[in-house]
Amino acid sequence: MQAVSAIEEKDGSVWIRVRVQPKASREGVTGEAQGRIRIALTAPPVDGEANAALVAFIAKTLGLPKRGVEITAGTRGREKTIRVEGLRLIDVRAKLTETGRKE
Repeated sequence: MQAVSAIEEKDGSVWIRVRVQPKASREGVTGEAQGRIRIALTAPPVDGEANAALVAFIAKTLGLPKRGVEITAGTRGREKTIRVEGLRLIDVRAKLTETGRKE
C-alpha cells in the first residue's frame, strides 16, 4: 500500500491535506504526520474563524491572493483539504517547508 502524500498536484491545481490546531499560541507549520501538514492557528474554531485564518495563512505563506486558496473538504473538522491555484507542487512544498523551519 502506497503512502498518501500531504501535497499533490492534479487537474492543474495543488491539493494540500492539513490537520489544523486552532487556538494555538502562535501560527505556523508544525510538521507533517499521517499524510497531512500540521498547521497551528491562533483563531478559535467557531463561526468559521479558523477556516478564514487557515485560508489567510496559506495565502500569505505561499504569496497568493486569498481567492487562490480554497478549502474543498473538512470545513467542520480539523482535517481539511485545500486547493491552491497559481503555483506548482515543488513551489508549494518548498514554501511550506521553509515556513516550518522558521518556527
